[in-house]
Amino acid sequence: MHQQQAFVFGTRVEILIAGLSDAEARPAAAAVLREFDRLHRSYHAWHPSELSRLNQAMASGRPQSVTPELAGLLVDARRYSLASNGLFDPGIGGLIALWGFQSDDLPTTLPEAGTLIAWRAARPGIADLQLDGLEVTTGNAELALDFGGYLKGVALDRAAVILKAQGVHNALVNIGGNVLALGSKNGQRWRVGIQHPRQPGPLATVELDDGEAIGTSGDYQRYFEVDGKRYCHLLDPRSGEPVMHTQALTVLVSARPEAGTLSDVASKPLFIAGADWPRLARQLRLPQVLRVDAAGRVQVSRALHARLDYVGGQPESLEVIP
Repeated sequence: MHQQQAFVFGTRVEILIAGLSDAEARPAAAAVLREFDRLHRSYHAWHPSELSRLNQAMASGRPQSVTPELAGLLVDARRYSLASNGLFDPGIGGLIALWGFQSDDLPTTLPEAGTLIAWRAARPGIADLQLDGLEVTTGNAELALDFGGYLKGVALDRAAVILKAQGVHNALVNIGGNVLALGSKNGQRWRVGIQHPRQPGPLATVELDDGEAIGTSGDYQRYFEVDGKRYCHLLDPRSGEPVMHTQALTVLVSARPEAGTLSDVASKPLFIAGADWPRLARQLRLPQVLRVDAAGRVQVSRALHARLDYVGGQPESLEVIP
């Protein structure tokens, strides 16, 4: 087993390659990490990057030419946003900044009420973006893009392409809990854990088939507390507020060309949807979902429940959703 780790996208990244010598596996893993670093630098929301330059142009009302790669990402992001009824919206970068989450350090205070009222009045979103060939314009100067809930999934799919091109067919790529499996672990399926949102260690484990991806959004990943109340980085575009009703939401995506991207994207709108997640999951055609609500109660779809091994036994407050 060859292993390489790095810190990219603000989180720990791990690549495991099975069945090859270190000499064969090392260059492939290194190529993946180089691509991760390039994506991170190219589309960083608040450090100098092509994405931050686009945000500056939109804020000043200027049209901006973008690379074909960024244009493709924008088209895909709008498609995912539309499919999620706008609950996934990478056009709320300004809101993320207001809450203090566009920083390498966590915030310590709440935003001023007036700034949130003004943001809700403008209600910028990726639907306000117009793309004509490679030229981007917008009629809403408050529109600012942030790919934080999207780019890790894109990176997983890029990793799969790079690894296969380098002759690697058995690997596990983990970007801060967003995981993509290729092949097997020396003949056995890759097993991964689903983090418990309030305890160390996993709530459950699951074995992944070739090409499957799993993603989790949780209020324990980036958050701050004021007067004993937790404010997480997962923001509801409708209210402009952090989501309070959910601790964690995991989605497992079957093998497909965009499995990694979808596993990253879909966990956000399902997290935000709260108790309405089963309807949205059916709309998105994602049958394998697990949710932990604010009280710690576990809801899981029947399809995913059948595959899980619960650590320490089934949770007492487990509800299986048909």
